[in-house]
Amino acid sequence: MRACHSLKTSGCIQNRCSLITVLGSKELAILRGTKMEQSVDDILLPNAVLPDPLPDPLPEIFDDLSFSDSSEFLDADEETSLRKRLFPQILQSRLLSQNLVQGSDSDDFGSLDMSLPARAAEQAENIVRKVLEEAENAEQLVRKIWGGAWKVCHFSHLPKWLQDNDFLHKGHRPPLRSFSACFRSIFRIHTETGNIWTHLLGCLLFVGIAAYFLSRPSVLIPWEEKAVFATFFASAIICLGTSSMFHTVSCHSEHVGRLFSKLDYCGIAVLIIGSFVPWLYYGFYCDYQPKVFYFVLVSVLGAASIIVSMWDKFSEPQFRWLRAGVFAGFGLSGVIPAVHYLIVKGFFQAVYHASFGWLCLMGALYLLGAGFYALRVPERFFPGKCDIWFHSHQIFHVLVIAAAFVHYHGISEMAIYRLSMGTCSAEDAPIDFEY
Repeated sequence: MRACHSLKTSGCIQNRCSLITVLGSKELAILRGTKMEQSVDDILLPNAVLPDPLPDPLPEIFDDLSFSDSSEFLDADEETSLRKRLFPQILQSRLLSQNLVQGSDSDDFGSLDMSLPARAAEQAENIVRKVLEEAENAEQLVRKIWGGAWKVCHFSHLPKWLQDNDFLHKGHRPPLRSFSACFRSIFRIHTETGNIWTHLLGCLLFVGIAAYFLSRPSVLIPWEEKAVFATFFASAIICLGTSSMFHTVSCHSEHVGRLFSKLDYCGIAVLIIGSFVPWLYYGFYCDYQPKVFYFVLVSVLGAASIIVSMWDKFSEPQFRWLRAGVFAGFGLSGVIPAVHYLIVKGFFQAVYHASFGWLCLMGALYLLGAGFYALRVPERFFPGKCDIWFHSHQIFHVLVIAAAFVHYHGISEMAIYRLSMGTCSAEDAPIDFEY
C-alpha cells in the first residue's frame, strides 16, 4: 500500500490511502455495493505490525464483513480471497476505534506492536499544544501592540529627569526606550498629547502656506520678496517642528530628552530671528544703515540665546524662569527698532503702513504665553485637574501659533504697501563703499 495524506483525529494520526493499489476495478465495484460500516476512504489506516502470515481461518472479528449484496459478482473462493486482502485494514480500524495504542494480545492472532503509532500520536499532541501556545502568545502580542504596552503613570512614579511640572499629577508617559514607541505615543492620551499636536498641526499649516506662497509665479511675487518670506516660514517650521519632536521623544531617555530640549530652545531663538527679518526688511526698506545694524543686532542676540540654550542645566525645572526671561528679553529687543521707526516715520505711518498694531499684538501674545509657561497657570490653582488638557504648556503653544499667524498677516500687509510705493528715492540710496 502507498500513503497519500494524513489528518489528526482522536489523538491518533490516520494515513488515508488509495484502494486502487490494493484492489482491482471489479473489487472496488463490489465494495461499493456491500454493507460495510467503513467507507472506502476510511478502510485504509496506519500500517501497524500485523501477524504474518495471516491466520486461517480469519478470526470472528472479521465475520460481520458481509458481501451478500454482491454475491452475484463473487464465488466462495473470491470472497475468501477478498476477506484476507482487506483483513489488515479492518483490523487496524477496529483496534483504533477501541483506543488500543499500545497493542493487544489475542488468542487468535498474537501480540500487535502499536508503539510506533503511539509515539506519533504523542508527538502530534505536543505539536498541537505548542501551536496553541504560540497562537496565544501571538494574540497577546497583538493586544499589546494595539492597546499599547505601557500605561500612563503618576508624577511620583516618574524618574527625576522626567519630573518637570509637579502640578500635573496623572497621565504621564513612563520612560519609553524606543523611538517607535515614542512616535506611537502620539496617538495616545497623556500629558504631552496636546503639546505634540498643537505644534505639529501648526508646523504642517506653515508648510502648506510656504509651499503655496513660494510656488506663485515670480511675476506676481518677485524672488526677493519670496526670499524674505521664506526666512520667516523656515523659522516657524523649524521652531514648531523641533518643539513637536521634543515633546514626542522627551520620554525616550535622559540623554535624548536633553538633546531635543536644546533643539527646542534653539528653535524658539530661530523663530524670533525669522520674525525680525521681514519686519526690519520692509520697515527700513530704503534705510539701509539702520536695517543692516538691526540685522546684526538681532543675529548677535539670537546667537547668544542659542549658546545659553546649550547649557545642560538650562532645561531643568528650577531654571524655568531663566528660560522664559531669556526668550522674552530677546523678543522685547524688537522694541528698539520699533521706537526708532516711530521717531523717524511718525505714529500714523507706523500704524497704517508698518503694521505696528499687528506687531504689538504679536508681542503681547508671545509675552502672555511666556507668562502662562513661567507661572504654570492654571494648573497651579487646580492641581491634578488640568493633567491632560488646558495646562500652561498647551496654552503657551497655542499662543505661539497665534502670534506667528498674526505676524504673518502683519508682514503681508507691509509687503503689499511697500511694493505699491515703487523704488526708493535717490536720497535713500544704499551705502557706497567706493571712494
